[in-house]
Parts: sequence; structure tokens; C-alpha cells
Amino acid sequence: MEDPPVWNGPVVVLMCGVAGSGKTTYAQRLEAEGYVRLSIDEEIWQRFGRFGIDYDPVDYPRLSQVAEAAIRERLPFLIEHGLDVVVDVSFWQRMARDRYKRVVEDAGGRWRLVYLRVDPAVLQRRLADRAQRFDANAAFPITDEILSAYLSGFEVPSGEGEEVVTLKP
Repeated sequence: MEDPPVWNGPVVVLMCGVAGSGKTTYAQRLEAEGYVRLSIDEEIWQRFGRFGIDYDPVDYPRLSQVAEAAIRERLPFLIEHGLDVVVDVSFWQRMARDRYKRVVEDAGGRWRLVYLRVDPAVLQRRLADRAQRFDANAAFPITDEILSAYLSGFEVPSGEGEEVVTLKP
């Protein structure tokens, strides 16, 4: 029996999880291994600054769309140049996950969908800690009400080829 073929092309890790689940920490580990990390939070921070300080909070949805479009546009270029990439985005909707999977495949890459499953109480604690920092990943403050909305609107990956990582409290 023959061994399965070994994949030699670029790999794109699509991070998936609610805010505070550890996507950025996981993505930074991959970045340290040589992956190019694409992050909406950092794209917003670099282009527009800090939420409520450098731009009006009402502009956040529009700026987030601009940042996401820039990432989606850059991704095929990186894949075509043979680079492994980690996309540090929540991917809370299956539709968005499917769109990025197509982008990766069309550019000649292979995707991995890594879903970080975390207890809501842990998320709440992490987000409270994060709100005290002054960096790109703390640029958008997430209140308990926003977290609740995120949790209720999050489409948990199921049957999408996801790799589930369950983080303990």
C-alpha cells in the first residue's frame, strides 16, 4: 500500500473562535515558526489607530471591512509566493470560512481550519484583562453585552474539516 502524497505547497491556517479564545496567541506561535500572520485587529491599528481615540467608534464596522478586504486581497499573493499564512480572524460565520477556503484553494494553497473552543466564563475574564492593555488586540473593547451577542451569533464549525482545540479554564 502506498503512502498518501505529501503536501509541499503553502498552508493557510484559518483561526476560528470568539473574541478572547486565544486566536492571536495561537497565531503568534505559528508566526514564530515562519508563518505570515494576517490580523484584522492589527490592520486596523496600523491604518486607523485605536478605537475611540484615533477614529470614531461608529466608524469601526466600515474600517473593519476595509481591513478584512486588504487581508483577503493580500492572501493569494502570499500563497502564490509559497508562503505559509495564518489568518487571525474570528471567522464567526460559515460563509466567511467557505469564502476564504476558496481563496486559498484557488491560489494553490491548502487550508486548515483551527477552531478554539473556550468556556464563556474564561472568555469574559480574558477580555476584561485584555481591555487593560494598549495594543492592536485591545483596540476594540468588548463588553459583557458584546460578548453575549458574539456568543449567540457565532456559527460553530461542524463538518467543515475543522480541527477543534478545547482550552481548559
